[in-house]
Amino acid sequence: MTIKVGINGFGRIGRMVFRAAVQNFSDIEVVGINDLLE
Repeated sequence: MTIKVGINGFGRIGRMVFRAAVQNFSDIEVVGINDLLE
């Protein structure tokens, strides 16, 4: 069963979580990323 995850903030921690989810966990799907635009 796939776990759907949304990331709130794409700073240092958000990028690390995204990278770990993509590289290490095949059952996690990142469905959205929320970040402020500069």
